[in-house]
Amino acid sequence: MKQIFIAAIATTLLFAACTSSNNKKDLPPVAPRDTTVTPAVAYSDIFLDSATMEKFIAQEGYRDSLANRLRSFYNSRNYQYAWFFKEGAADCAATFHDMYNDYINYSGDSSLKNPQLETLYDSVLSGNLKITDSLTAKTELLLTAQFFRYARRAYQGNNQLDAKELEWFIPRKKIDPAGLLDSLLANKGKNLSAYEPVNRQYNLLKEQLLKYYAIEKNDNWAPIATDKKSYKLNDAAPVLTAIKKRLFLTGDLEKEDSTTTFNTELQAAVKGFQKRYGLKEDGIINTAFLTQLNKPIQERVQQILINMERIRWMPVAPTTDYILVNIPEYRLHVYENGNYAWSMNVVTGSVVHSTVIFSGALKYVVFSPYWNVTPSIIKNEILPGMAKNKNYLASHNMEWNNGAVRQLPGPKNSLGLVKFLFPNSYNIYLHDTPAKSLFGESSRAFSHGCIRLAEPKKLAQYLLRNDAAWDSVKITKAMNSGKEQYYTLQKTIPVFIGYFTAWVDRQGKLNFRDDIYGHDKKLAERLFKK
Repeated sequence: MKQIFIAAIATTLLFAACTSSNNKKDLPPVAPRDTTVTPAVAYSDIFLDSATMEKFIAQEGYRDSLANRLRSFYNSRNYQYAWFFKEGAADCAATFHDMYNDYINYSGDSSLKNPQLETLYDSVLSGNLKITDSLTAKTELLLTAQFFRYARRAYQGNNQLDAKELEWFIPRKKIDPAGLLDSLLANKGKNLSAYEPVNRQYNLLKEQLLKYYAIEKNDNWAPIATDKKSYKLNDAAPVLTAIKKRLFLTGDLEKEDSTTTFNTELQAAVKGFQKRYGLKEDGIINTAFLTQLNKPIQERVQQILINMERIRWMPVAPTTDYILVNIPEYRLHVYENGNYAWSMNVVTGSVVHSTVIFSGALKYVVFSPYWNVTPSIIKNEILPGMAKNKNYLASHNMEWNNGAVRQLPGPKNSLGLVKFLFPNSYNIYLHDTPAKSLFGESSRAFSHGCIRLAEPKKLAQYLLRNDAAWDSVKITKAMNSGKEQYYTLQKTIPVFIGYFTAWVDRQGKLNFRDDIYGHDKKLAERLFKK
């Protein structure tokens, strides 16, 4: 279960120790593999024979992808050893060996076990094999191949998981393990975060995972039973002591408090907890609060690991403008030049009409839009309505249009006064809505799949901010003109429709949300199968 955490930190710790005490010289950067490389990268004082490597690859029966990574990596360094010197193994070899074994033991993931490597490595370290022995070359090559496997699992995710079968249609990130190893060695394992191919959320969640492992190990996380449905400020009850202890463990209560009174400190802690879980922030301990507080700690650990796996599929955050919608959070986040700018509430698809997880490029802003009703809605809602009421279309400001139904522009239009298109095969887009009251709900899965915006004009102003011809007045006028008008963005903006039920916010707080579509459950069945 804990394999994601161990894999991520292992590579970090490995190359922190990768500058051997036997190698005193500063190393120049490794040349790109598509150029002619000279022996300038004097990382080691011993060399592999290319024929030995080819014989090794044939004996191990490696697939072409792994075999070619080995060839490319050693060719780029003139076949110099990475893990050994004449005097013995480099520090990084011992560190990597220890860390990947810790990973295997801690996670229960046996896929990286390699008895042959273990036997050879122990013999080399014990001095039973000379550094010039051909078996040392085999150990060197086994370590490098092991690193490539390890890096792919740590940074790219479990390749046995079919993302599309899990209803995830954002293209999975791809990495270059050989290039990563080049960078790590060239930089002596320093400044890993500068080139580590993971989204920053990954490491933020990893830190929180450590805390939850500690809680799981050291505390009895038993359900807390209450004798009342709710507790509020100035109430007194023995159970409040247990609740305070739990909130102190989760970091919501700043100081330990064994009293039985509902004081202002507890009220603030309850509000903080409610915010982190997407609950109504009223400072009252009620059924919704206790349901989240009493979730087993093992379930929270799994929830963090599930989302770390998903984040490994995501691209490293763009440095351009982009938009991220997190479905379980019911929020849209706007980023400018890769930095957070602002966010707003959204309404997403219901459980029956779930919003698809995918990515696209926002290209059009459509003012005073028509709503072209989808065939499924026509069949399931419009036609039955027309059968009961012959004036159904007119009463809903609708009309027939070339054999289909559309709703005319205006304030009663289901898409509101503006929509935002990023062309896709799922017919999903962002739009305004006349149903403003729904944004006040803590759970906002109500739509047919598209994403309704609480502040559509603000998004329009942001997208058109660099066009002097479109100020706030003109945007408002276009939204209320009653005549459909398209605006084509000069540069498309990436849009990610994601599904994350655990993340760390900008205040460093760990957030959890309910698995509204059951995607966590599906992924858990595959990640944690016994």
